[in-house]
Amino acid sequence: MIEKDVVIVGGGAAGFFAAINIAEHNPSLKVVILERGKDVLTKVKVSGGGRCNVTHAEFIPSELVHNYPRGEKELLGPFHKFMTGDTIAWFEERGVALKIEDDGRMFPVSNSSQTIIDCFLNEAEKHNVEVLYSHAVKSIDKQDNSFIVETTKDTFLAQKILIATGSNPKIWRMLEDLGHTVSQPVPSLFTFNINDERIKDIPGVVAQNVEVKVLDTDLWSEGPLLITHWGMSAPSILKLSAFGALKLAQLDYKFKIEINFIKQSFEDCLDVLKTLKQELAKKTVFKSTQFDLPKRLWHKLVLHVEMNQETRWADLNKQQLEKLANQLTSAVFNVDGKSTFKEEFVTAGGINLKEINFKTFESKRVENLFFAGEVINVDAITGGFNFQNAWTGAYIAAQSISE
Repeated sequence: MIEKDVVIVGGGAAGFFAAINIAEHNPSLKVVILERGKDVLTKVKVSGGGRCNVTHAEFIPSELVHNYPRGEKELLGPFHKFMTGDTIAWFEERGVALKIEDDGRMFPVSNSSQTIIDCFLNEAEKHNVEVLYSHAVKSIDKQDNSFIVETTKDTFLAQKILIATGSNPKIWRMLEDLGHTVSQPVPSLFTFNINDERIKDIPGVVAQNVEVKVLDTDLWSEGPLLITHWGMSAPSILKLSAFGALKLAQLDYKFKIEINFIKQSFEDCLDVLKTLKQELAKKTVFKSTQFDLPKRLWHKLVLHVEMNQETRWADLNKQQLEKLANQLTSAVFNVDGKSTFKEEFVTAGGINLKEINFKTFESKRVENLFFAGEVINVDAITGGFNFQNAWTGAYIAAQSISE
């Protein structure tokens, strides 16, 4: 049996961040990371399209928490201890400069996730953190004041353990055996599958500012909308998928959405169209793109309301004007299924938040058992927020563990 002061289960972002901070705070502690695979930090590698979306440029805790469908209330205190500015400083102190993009997402200046991976691996080596590969955990048992962690290769005796495995059903079952309850996971960050003539053959088109509602629910969001080969994506859709994760799972991902492409009322839109009928009388509707919509999307919506490419504004009757206004302000689409957003698979679910002390990220059920990252029932919308939860939880847990 191998004795360690601290065993960290999971060789991902939260696991490395915690291990490095523990070793820095208390160099006398023997810390080991147990990774079930042959590689570590695989999610970091693919995040942000291979650039690693480290965090988001939101520096007010009370605003930052609004990006967490699950964990909003619980993270407010932790974010006052360690949040975006601390994350930026932590990486810059270790030679990794971050930059802010127009939408607030933050990436390494190198535009490569390998920069973050190299930082973690170098810091782990520098602070004598042992990293063991292909050590899938088979069991975790509490014995007196210690933990016995059995892997596929060895057995470890530890004074404290931190679970940073993300969404791992096997680990969740072990934690249930230790007395915890788990909110069953459902997908949280996904795009909508939609087969509709109005968006067919125009992948890549972006409507910059739309409002989307899920009909027969109170779910809605706003922001950019991207038309894809399989349906719709971008922040307006991804926010809905995160905040509506539980409800949309209950609906088996079959539901209707209503889109206001121009964020105007039907009446205001109709007034504008009536004015255009007079002002652009001799021009064709098809070629007269309005409301700052992408040209290809305008074409699709126009053709959908019983017009052709030669229809002039002057020829529009009352019914056609109303149908076009309806498409612009309340177009209904059938959603039939979901797709994972890039490689960023996120789930809603995990350790019940009432069973965690958020001042320390220690279990309220089992002394000296700590958590960080998505193993707990916290998840966020896309944009670097899930990583910020990982850094915050890992840092606070590391402080507690190293005391």
